[in-house]
Amino acid sequence: MKKFIKQLKNKIEKLLDNKYKFKIKSRFFYNFIYLTLIIFVIEMIFKMVSYQNIIDISSIRILMGLICINLVISYIELFIKQTYVDKINLVLIIIITIYNFLQAGFNNFLGVYISFNVTSQAGAVISYIIEFFKSFYWFYYFLLLPLILVILYNVLRKKEIIILDFNKELSKTKNLFLSLGLILIFVFLYDVSISVDAFQNKLQTISNKELFQNPTNPSIAIKQFGTTMYALLDIKNVFLGVEVETLENTISYEQDPNLDIDDSAWLELIEQEDNQVLNSLNDYFINNKYTGENSYTGLFEGKNLIVIMMESTNNIFINEELYPNFYKLVSGGYYFKNNYSPRNSCATGNNELSGMIGLYSIYNKCTANAYKDNLYPESIFNLFNQKGYKTMSMHDYTEKYYARREIHTNMGSGHYFDVDDLGLRYNVPGEEWASDEEFMQQVVKILNNYSEKDHFMTWLTTVTPHQPYGKSEYGDKYLDLFDNPKYDNYNIKLKRYMSKLKVEDNALGVLLDGLEKQGKLDDTVIVLYGDHYPYGLSNSILKEALPNNLEKYENERVPFVIWSNDLEARTFEKYTSYVNIVPTIANLFNLDYDSRYYTGSDLFSDDYEGLVIFADSSWKNQYAFYDASTSNITYYTDKEYNVEDLIKINQTVENKIKYSNLAIQHDYFNYLYKSLNK
Repeated sequence: MKKFIKQLKNKIEKLLDNKYKFKIKSRFFYNFIYLTLIIFVIEMIFKMVSYQNIIDISSIRILMGLICINLVISYIELFIKQTYVDKINLVLIIIITIYNFLQAGFNNFLGVYISFNVTSQAGAVISYIIEFFKSFYWFYYFLLLPLILVILYNVLRKKEIIILDFNKELSKTKNLFLSLGLILIFVFLYDVSISVDAFQNKLQTISNKELFQNPTNPSIAIKQFGTTMYALLDIKNVFLGVEVETLENTISYEQDPNLDIDDSAWLELIEQEDNQVLNSLNDYFINNKYTGENSYTGLFEGKNLIVIMMESTNNIFINEELYPNFYKLVSGGYYFKNNYSPRNSCATGNNELSGMIGLYSIYNKCTANAYKDNLYPESIFNLFNQKGYKTMSMHDYTEKYYARREIHTNMGSGHYFDVDDLGLRYNVPGEEWASDEEFMQQVVKILNNYSEKDHFMTWLTTVTPHQPYGKSEYGDKYLDLFDNPKYDNYNIKLKRYMSKLKVEDNALGVLLDGLEKQGKLDDTVIVLYGDHYPYGLSNSILKEALPNNLEKYENERVPFVIWSNDLEARTFEKYTSYVNIVPTIANLFNLDYDSRYYTGSDLFSDDYEGLVIFADSSWKNQYAFYDASTSNITYYTDKEYNVEDLIKINQTVENKIKYSNLAIQHDYFNYLYKSLNK
């Protein structure tokens, strides 16, 4: 060891000798090469830690994009003293390093990449900053390596190992023409890489050209353009508000003439409408699949409805021993075992919105908040309002994250109750959230105000199982349930999560008992679904209690149950998600609705095609899982798709997302109802 240290010392002394010094004479090319090399290395490390392939066209595209960006930066830096430029470049590298580091962490912790459109994502993580950093994989820290080398490089420069001699620098005018010429060349090549078919993945659900114009799908955008270019496009999107590009209006009216539909007013509207975006929406939705009556139509007609969106609840909740109340609902009702709640930005608010309106939310926005002034005549509240029901919605927390009082009211909720309206305690020591058990006690009191003649529809959103899963009142309340050898290998965070689920199960017991005492249980349908899986727990922890492999979005599998006291229990294999809730309920209650107004579908329609669409446009059905970020497909059965089949499914997926987003952005259904009612 002493010999090794002595040899290393001799090598360093030689390195510090003047004969090892070298000179760099061009400021422009020095700063350009310096920035491009370091940032490209960061980008490639990000690809590796994100399990992306670094040997493909996207890596070349990322390099060309960085060349264009850094040519501009390097020319601007010619007007600044090099001592300041060195500091500026170091700051840029620090910012880019931190951004990449946090993006990797966000994707691991929340399941999505962060967007500047969603500032509340950052707020949510700051609230759980310790859990956030604990969730990082060890190899994420390789992203810090280029920054460490840059700092070391600057230290060596101070020892005059590297000499910057810019006496022979070209004039600023010559450098301008040089940089402009190079920029034009690389911009042209970059445009070719995102436009020419030969450089595209024909299975990709959204084109690179459209993605560059508006990076609504961060997962694919980051893979194709890199984190630096995505950040710039994302910032541009925030300030310019570029909307989703519409498809060409090539869809002609083709509804089955045998269906009892009078579309004359809608067709007349299309004839008169000059707005291309609105007419693109008109074309899409008037030709959307219409599902008529089926054997389940009106099954619950005349009954009350309670929809419960259960916070952070996954299939761990299906446990007869620990959670008997929920198990009673699962085992005694309609249970959809292949239900998923795909996460996106602001998962709780966005997935609640989708559950209420049957449209896909905008991936990189807190959609419910961003478009809180929208009116949704086709929402679940308004459908029941039209039927004469008393509608209401309740949540046992404040509006810190979502403006539910405005959102729900604009959707038609007759009355919204939050944690303060309900008189619930919260923010108690060691516990941020209220008790769902106390929440349901208040719900039962409110429902008691309605007589047997009053039909009611209410939406309840719970909160207790939400992270964090450290020491807390409800996380520790039922830990004694796990003083059992079969739970010895469970992580303490998992046990605390399951303790919180016990509070939620008790809450369901309070609701069921309350409805029974009021004589309303037999006349009430209860629909339950999880808003998302408990993303405060890693897959490695979750799999201690779940039998399935949690890869390929299997961690996003959550319960979906429809229960009524007189139902014959059934388990359905259909692949589904929250987007199908409204049309399914509308059919079961025989409400006056048009199935074409939703990108979700009635689960009981005769031609229902099971399909779950995830936030990044990946999809899953009974036959396969398609990964949109890699264009790889995994089959579950002997059935396989040819290329044409995959392109068709991917186009369907993209249309559903695209037109859902456009409809929300343009408050389309408010426009449609007003126009048709004229």
